[in-house]
Formats: sequence, structure tokens, C-alpha cells
Amino acid sequence: MSECGGRGGGGGSSSSDDAEDEGGGGGGGPAGSGSLSPAPAGATSAGRLRRGLRGASLMARGRPELLCGALALGCALLLAVKFTCSRAKDVIIPAKPPVSFFSLRSPVLDLFQGQLDYAEHIRRDSEVVLLFFYAPWCGQSIAARAEIEQAASRLSDQVLFVAINCWWNQGRCRKQKHFFYFPVIYLYHRSFGPIEYKGPMSAVYIEKFVRRVMKPLLYIPSQSELLDFLSNYEPGVLGYFEFSGSPQPPGYLTFFTSALHSLKKDYLGTVRFGVITNKHLAKLVSLVHSGSVYLHRHFNTSLVFPRKVINYTAENICKWALENRETLLRWLWPHGGKSLLLNNELKKGPALFLFIPFNPLAESHPLIDEITEVALEYNNCHGDQVVERLLQHLRRVDAPVLESLAPEVPARLPDPPLITASPCCNTVVLPQWHSISRTHNVCELCVNQTTGGIKPSSVSMPQCSFFEMAAALDSFYLKEQTFYHVASDSIECSNFLSSYSPFSYYTACCRTMNRSMMGFIDSEQEVFETPAIAFSSLEKKCEVDSLSSVPHIEENQFLFPEVDMDSTNFTGLSCRTNKTLNIYLLDSNLFWLYAERLGAPSVTHVKEFAAIVDVKEESHYILDPKQALMKFTLESFIQNFSVLYSPLKRHLIGSDSAQFPSQHLITEVTTDTFWEVVLQKQDVLLLYYAQWCGFCPSLNHVFIQLARLLPPDTFTVARIDVAQNDLPWEFMVDRLPTVLFFPCNRKDLSVKYPEDLPITLPNLLKFILHHSDRAPAPQNLANPPTKECLQSEATLQQGHISHLEREIQKLRAEISALHQAQVQVEAQLASARRDEHRLLRQQQTLEKQHSLLRLHSEQLRALYEQKTSELEEVARRLQELADASENLLTENTWLKILVATMERKLKDKDAAETLAPLKEARSDHPEPAGAPHLPGSTPPSNVSATLTSERNNENRTD
Repeated sequence: MSECGGRGGGGGSSSSDDAEDEGGGGGGGPAGSGSLSPAPAGATSAGRLRRGLRGASLMARGRPELLCGALALGCALLLAVKFTCSRAKDVIIPAKPPVSFFSLRSPVLDLFQGQLDYAEHIRRDSEVVLLFFYAPWCGQSIAARAEIEQAASRLSDQVLFVAINCWWNQGRCRKQKHFFYFPVIYLYHRSFGPIEYKGPMSAVYIEKFVRRVMKPLLYIPSQSELLDFLSNYEPGVLGYFEFSGSPQPPGYLTFFTSALHSLKKDYLGTVRFGVITNKHLAKLVSLVHSGSVYLHRHFNTSLVFPRKVINYTAENICKWALENRETLLRWLWPHGGKSLLLNNELKKGPALFLFIPFNPLAESHPLIDEITEVALEYNNCHGDQVVERLLQHLRRVDAPVLESLAPEVPARLPDPPLITASPCCNTVVLPQWHSISRTHNVCELCVNQTTGGIKPSSVSMPQCSFFEMAAALDSFYLKEQTFYHVASDSIECSNFLSSYSPFSYYTACCRTMNRSMMGFIDSEQEVFETPAIAFSSLEKKCEVDSLSSVPHIEENQFLFPEVDMDSTNFTGLSCRTNKTLNIYLLDSNLFWLYAERLGAPSVTHVKEFAAIVDVKEESHYILDPKQALMKFTLESFIQNFSVLYSPLKRHLIGSDSAQFPSQHLITEVTTDTFWEVVLQKQDVLLLYYAQWCGFCPSLNHVFIQLARLLPPDTFTVARIDVAQNDLPWEFMVDRLPTVLFFPCNRKDLSVKYPEDLPITLPNLLKFILHHSDRAPAPQNLANPPTKECLQSEATLQQGHISHLEREIQKLRAEISALHQAQVQVEAQLASARRDEHRLLRQQQTLEKQHSLLRLHSEQLRALYEQKTSELEEVARRLQELADASENLLTENTWLKILVATMERKLKDKDAAETLAPLKEARSDHPEPAGAPHLPGSTPPSNVSATLTSERNNENRTD
């Protein structure tokens, strides 16, 4: 320590750097003091870091190649990290390029790459264009493809059909359009659009809608076609334009655009637009000036567009028509998914659903005309002449030409200075004052408005509304105790202000009636007289002027006409009953499944069906499927429903009784067999259950034992699945499981099993024995029972008791045996579960081995294919070598022949050179004749010929 301290205080040595790091100059005291106090921890760690860095620098100085290696390694690491991060975005597999959705021969132009800009370009050059936006994977798009092609095949010469793939991520359609569902159909009429079609994806409906867009206005040239237009069940708007002065009269284009706006807002096209050019036809609907617009309503006052109050624009005309239209029949188009469409309609009151086969392209619909006739008669409460004329036209009855089809305005009543009489009345039946009272108070409540300034127009707006009537009823019920009075024939009237507005007051005229006369709703009952209202400037009184029906809320300024309630006339029935029906139409070709759920047969040759559903009464009725759906049967069906005590039977839906065996311990009850089983002459114990009830199956063994114990000839154990079988309301229960006991010959005294009592076999036996005893016969005091009778009865009872005790002992023995069997079964189940787990593990092991073997098999197959290919390559090469060797052998043979020829040629040449000098010598010294030839002498002539032939052969060889 003294050495580290001295080194820290001294200086001048070149090796003092390390000593400084150890703390000699920093912290232990003065230099050279030799202090033994330890240095701080922070200073120690910092010193270690500095020493490490200096050591690394000294090493780098001594071995610079290490520094270069470290730098190279760091650069390589950075490059690897950057390369990995840059390749991370390429992990996603790019989408496959789109293919054509429609065939090449299809009349639909398929832009399967989402070329929305090209579609917009060609749309400007066509008058009517249909754009079909689809997604290739969408099932609805695939299903609608054939329907679009069918519609395009019929309209391709007039309409341009374009299909656009709006799912391709690189297409312009996907980038610009953000649809939440597919398919989407847009229609364009020149520059107007888009008009979205949301109706059924059927070719006929699509074609009908396209034709409505092509021709939104219907030209009406004659009175017959005018009656056809007005008698239709759909609301109609008529425009009168004179084309004699100009080819395009003022306001015509606006009216034309308003028809397109109505299709844009109402894709069903329920409001029809027509054009009249004949001034005589226009006068029939009170149109005088060119450019006037008329909205026809069957029962309320028809309206003329108020051009002085509302601007004459296409949007305002469409809005005015949609807000003031009157719906006689309404089509329903359920889309098949979760929806509140039917629920919202059923909340409005009883509904009549008519399922009919409908072809929107047909020129005439006789069945719909009959239904329209029924609806007009049903709602014609005031015997309107215009409605009667339309009914005659629907019946094809010739009638004289009317001077006007507009309703005649009655004579005006004298108006008070500040009060305008515009009554809307409703009949109110107050509850009885006391439970023993035999009287009811009936009041006629009418709305009266005080208006100042501008008087409301009788043509452009209705005189009262449903909300005013509802406010009047609220104000009336707050003060209804003031209208109770004793029985009398007089009528007392009172006026009171509204609780909501100081500018409205109401008049209530009340009278007292016996309860026996309250069958006024039934057309066959006696009716009471309802007062009509007359007003004056000083006082308001209610006087009995004429017989009247009991109306609902009516938005009409006229007083109620006389209606004979004793007759069974169907006309105006909706105003004589508190069960007014709303009539709905459904296409049975598309929605027959809904009809089957309401009770229609699943197999029928004619898909026509009618049903009335009343949610408030929780019941529905069906028209007999054996009866044809026509005007007579429909009127009878509505009349039977409207009477006070309806003869219609509530339709009950149940299971098929044929699927349950008849011979069984427990009888399975259905809707059809309920009365047969319950009302039979024996005791019946009925169990209510459902498939979703979890506790119900645990009671099966109890009821099986009970059925085995009790004699089947005098006792029946039954059960019913209330989730699948409807029952009359008096036999329904509010919880499951529930047990009801129906005693023999006393079915009206049925008893419910106590809810707080466990459902066990002894408890069920006690319950049955307690309630199955017959009522004791009254004792005859004149002839008291004898001792022998009492003893025999006691013996009989003792025998019954002993029999029951023996049966109970048997049941206990069976219960103990069942417990033992249960223990054995549980042991077997435990063993089976262990075996199952063991087999499951073995199965998993075998599956793993199987997967490994399959992988190995695939590898061997791949190796086999590889070796096979290699062998084929080797065989091919060997074949090539064999062919090459044959060629070489042939060439070798030829070469040998050539070499032999050349050698022979060379030998002959050498021989010729050798013989040449000898020949010359002989020519100098001729031999004598007959001298013998020497070996080296000139060959004879035949030898020369041979040599010549060999030379020719050599030339040919060369």
C-alpha cells in the first residue's frame, strides 16, 4: 500500500500512468502520506474501465492486425443486420394476379384488374350503364354472376354491363372504393347516378330495375291507362306537361330527374311516376297548368305539389312524394340474415302475409289485382266514389266516364273568427267503474285546433296527424275520472285544453252503455250510436245525427258517413274492428321458407299461402292450404279474423307423430296427439321437457321406473317436447321440467307437481295416489255401514298397503341393485377411460411414427427418382458410347483396308523402281529370242495389266 501511495505522489517517472489509475493522485490523502483509507467504489470501476481501454490500445499498438480484424468483424456484423432488416418485408408472399371472372363470350365487360378509370371513361359514352363490383372470393358475387349474365343477355343492346374486380389490391377500384359488402350494383342514367340496387339478386328483378332506370316515366295517353295507373297498389305521381309549344316543356326535366331520385332513395321502386300530355286527362285529376304534379292517394285526400310553398326541384318533388305517399300493400324483402325487418312490421299490429309467385317482368298480375281489390274494399271506410270507380275498373266492369277522378270537396262549414274546425275523432271505451258494475262509459274524442293567420290548405296537407291524436288520448286519460257518470241515455260533452300545447283543445262526448251491448265490434252484434260533431263560435255540442262505426284514427276532414253495422258487408271493415290488418306481400319463389315456418306445406304444386300473425295476442292463423288463394277466400279469412269471437283456430306447429313408436313405456306426445292422449279415460302424468333442458334427461330413469310400476291399462306416463310442439295457452308452462297430472274423468282438475318437491319415485307415487282418489260418496245416515263392510274395507285397504309395501321393497332391492351396477359401471368406465388414454397415447406415438415413416418414404421416393434419373442419364450416355464405338470400328476397318492398299502400292512402287534400271539395261542389250526370263526381268503383259488395275483401285480408294 505504501508503494501504491508513494507512486501516486511522485512524478517524473514515465511509468507513473498506471499508478495514477490506482488512485495515488486522487483520493487517499496527500501525496506521500501513506494513507490507508480505501478509494470509493465509483472511482474503482471507472479506473478499471480506463485500464481496460489502455490495455486494449497497448495491445493494438503492439499487434495492429487485431485492430483491423475487429473493425472488419464489426462492419460485417452491421452489413448482416442491415441485409436481414431489408429482407424482412419480403417475407409476405405476393398475391396471385387476378383472372377473368366472366367468360370471354359473356356480354358483360369484365375489368378483372380493377380498372375503375377505364370504366368511368366508357360510362360517359353510354346512356345507361350497370357497374357490378365484385370480389372473386365472395360467394354472393359468384352466385350473382349467372344472374347478371342472364340480365345482360337480354339488355346488352341497350345497356352497357361492366363488372369490376374491386378486391385486387393493385387495382384503382380497391384504392378508391371502400365497400363493406359485395356484390354492389350501381346504375347510371347518363350523368345521373349512382343508383344502387339492393333488391334480390335475381335476373328478373335486376332486369326490372334496369328497365325502370331506362324508362323512369310512364306515358299515359288514355283514360283506361290512367285508371290502370291509379288502381295500382303502388302509390303514383302524375305530371302534366304540354309538348305542343316546345319539345321540352318547362319543368319536364326536373320531373324526370325526380323519378330517378325516387329510385335512388327507394330501390324497390314503390312510387311510380307517370306523364300526362292530354289536358282532358289532366282535368280528371285536377291538373290544369302545365308542370303541375299530382300525388294520388286512395283513401286520404290526394295532393297537388305546392309550387308556391316549396321550390320546384327534383329533390323536393321526390321528398314530397315519399313523405305523403299512402301505402296500400307493401312488399317485404328479407335478406336472409339477422334483421329487424319483420319485427318492426309486426309491432305495428296484426299482419296479413300473402306469399304469391311473382314475376316482375309480366305485363299483368291477376292475383295481385284481386288482392288490391280486397285491400281497397277493406279500407274504403267512407264509400268514396273514386275508390268505387277504381274497383269497377279492377273488376273489368264497364262504367260511365267520370268528369273527374278527384274527390269532391263538400260544402264548407261556417268558420268561426279564430277557430278552424278540423276534427279527428277516435272512440274510447273506459274501463268499468266497479267490478260489479254492468255499465261502460264510451266517449268520442275529437281533436280541434285553434289557428291564427294562414289557414291550412285542404289540398297540400292533411288536417290532423297520428301524433295529435296520441297527444289528445294522453290528455284525455289524465282526466278520465271526470267522465264517469251514472247510467243514463243522455250524452254529456266536455272541452279541455291539451297538456302539450295551449293552442289545441279536445272535445269528449260520453254516454253510458250496458256491457251486454258492447259487441259493437262484431258486425253481427247490435251497435250503439256514435255522435257526430258540430261546432259553433260560442259553444261546442255533440248531437246524435247518424249511425256511425267505431273508427280508428282517421286523417280526414269529412264527417263519418252512415255505415250499416248489422250487415256483413266487407267494405270498410278496417274501420269497424280493433284488429285492423296490415297487408304484406312476399314472393314465394324467393321466400317460401318463411311460409313453411308459418305452417305452409313444404311440397306443393302452387306456392300460394296466406297467414295472419298477431304478436300482441301471440298467435297466428293460416288459410287452409286446400283452398285456393282468391278474392272470396281472402275476404272470408279476414272477416273471420275481425269478428269479436273469431271462429279461426290458432295454428299450432308440432313434430311429426309418425316418427315416434306407438308401443312404448313412455308415450311421446305431439301437437296432433295431445288431445287424444290427455283426454283418454285414464290417469295421465305428463312431463314437459325440451332438448336444451340440461336437467330434464336426468329424470328419464325415474319416469321409466314409474311406467313399469303402474298398470298401463289404467295409467299413462307421457312426455312432450314443448320446444318442437305448440300447445293451447291453457296447457303451456313457464319453466322446465314441469309435471302435470290429469285425473281420470276429471281433466278440468289437472294438478301441477309442486316445484319445491324433489322429483323422485316415492314423491311421484304419493302425488299420484293423493290426487287420483275419487271424490268420496256421501254417506247415507239412514243405512250406516255394517261391521262386516267396515272389516272387509279395512282388509282391502290392508291388502293394498301390503301390496304397496311389497312393491316398495322390490323398488328398494332394484335401487340397491342399480347402485351396485352403477359402481361396476363406474369402475368399468374408469378402466375404459384409462384404456382410452393409453390408446390415445399409442395413437399419438403411432401417428408420429407414421409421419416419420411417411417423411422417410417421401425422401426415399425422391432419392429413387433421383437415382432413376441418374441411371437413365448413364444409360443414355452408354448408348451414345456404343454408337460411337460402332462408328469407330467401321472407320477402323476402312483404315485397315486403306493401310493395306497403301502398303501394297508402296511395295509395287519399290518393285517398279527396282525394275526400271534393269529394263533400261536390257533395252541397251537385247536378249535373244527364247531366252528365259530372270526374276528381276520385266514382267509380261498380264502383269502390267494387273498393276494397272491396282492403280485404278488405289485411285478409287483415294
